[in-house]
Amino acid sequence: MEIGKELYAYREMIFSLVRKDLRGRYKGSVLGFLWTFINPLFQLIVYTIAFSFILPSPIEKYYLHLFVALIPWIFFSSSLQGGANSIMAAKNLVSKIYFPREVIPIAYVTSCFVNMLLTFVIIFLVVMISGVGLNALAIATLPLIMITEYIMALGLALLFSAVTVFFRDMEHILSIITMAWIYLTPVLYPLDMITNETIRKLFYLNPMTAVIEAYRDVLYYARVPEMNTLLVSFLFGIIILIFGELVFSKLKKRFAEVL
Repeated sequence: MEIGKELYAYREMIFSLVRKDLRGRYKGSVLGFLWTFINPLFQLIVYTIAFSFILPSPIEKYYLHLFVALIPWIFFSSSLQGGANSIMAAKNLVSKIYFPREVIPIAYVTSCFVNMLLTFVIIFLVVMISGVGLNALAIATLPLIMITEYIMALGLALLFSAVTVFFRDMEHILSIITMAWIYLTPVLYPLDMITNETIRKLFYLNPMTAVIEAYRDVLYYARVPEMNTLLVSFLFGIIILIFGELVFSKLKKRFAEVL
């Protein structure tokens, strides 16, 4: 409760850091902030060419099947890897002035989240142009899906940003973990491809499975996602967030000393 009040008091600092990060992503480039939309658009063009002509997939509109899952995954993996390094990247700020240290990973993950939200402009356009269409009831579940993913990403960012201060190899370990994690999550393939029922059930031990499947249900299949599995992921995300904050709170007292 105390940390919540403190973070609310420093909300302007969080907003300021988010704005700074968003503006700094493409600072100095000619097109600037437009790259937020150009990047996913060119990704989509590459996927369309690759999986329509070079490596044709039996999955109908595979480019869309992949795109609607890959964009949320990029947010998650970026939050995990960049968030883990966020305290180290802001060590000059951390060692000089007092503020709740949670502000740093929160601002980083929120910046990644806002960037994903902006990218969804392209996703919605592509979904409508593709002929899949949008289901209003299904779209209404998107906020819950996004909040679930945000909570999980933030919890892991808090946990690993604190651990990385004391164990610098964590940054490199996480790059390997996220590389493996994408293959253990149905991002590049549909979950139905796994014919073994036992193995398929094991996939749901991965909390990102339900999240990615939910995005795909809403944006590719135009249907309401399986809410039971999504709610399990939401509860798991809350547990991760609480655990991440407990570890962060315990370790942050020594940040200035170690940095």
